[in-house]
Amino acid sequence: MSEPVSPTEPEPQPEEAPKPRREPVFNLPPIVLAVIAICLVVYLAENYLLTPAQDDTFVSTFAFTPAFYSGLYPPSAYLLVQPFTYAFMHGSWAHLLVNMVWLAAFGSPLANRLGATRFAVFYAVTGLASVALFWAMHPYGEMPLVGASGAISGMMGAAARYGFRIDRSSGSAAFAGEPLPIAIVLRSRGVMTFLGVWMVINLATGLIGLAPGIDGQIAWEAHIGGFVAGFFGLRFFQPPHAG
Repeated sequence: MSEPVSPTEPEPQPEEAPKPRREPVFNLPPIVLAVIAICLVVYLAENYLLTPAQDDTFVSTFAFTPAFYSGLYPPSAYLLVQPFTYAFMHGSWAHLLVNMVWLAAFGSPLANRLGATRFAVFYAVTGLASVALFWAMHPYGEMPLVGASGAISGMMGAAARYGFRIDRSSGSAAFAGEPLPIAIVLRSRGVMTFLGVWMVINLATGLIGLAPGIDGQIAWEAHIGGFVAGFFGLRFFQPPHAG
């Protein structure tokens, strides 16, 4: 007599490993999107809404003009805002687009690391440092300075302090780890190679004018000022829980 056979229990299947989260291409932090939007709106308003005379007034009011700070002209209240507002103005579509691409690349991981408020202050401070050095080297210059590249150079300086290390574990790219000591940064071949190439490009475009589609020369002095502020001043913007 045959005995009843108990049904075979299915063998447990191994659980699938969770798929790594991918960061969407356009997953930019809100604060970075806000800066891009302001720069775009300002450029569109200047070029498509204002008359030439109105735009001249707008530029003289909100762009940074070194001579205004050297006693050549009567003091005015707008001198308090020029060192900040100039960083949202651009001279051409090429100027705007190039800066916004670099802002998205370097600003996004920095904003994700610092947070919106600290990033906004970082943008303002490095932009201020940019025009401070530019004014020191051209105190009587009357050509208005515009562009976000000084503040973006500050972001590059911060990126160098992180050794360009990116952490994507949270789904949004952010600079990883503690900022590296300056001595270690200076011994990093990868970081120093990047900074050397960046410096040569800045000097070439500033002194020779190798920037197709961008009117006028590049203010390399402003770039250096922003970079130095971001490189040496990053520790003042680190959130308390950073680690």
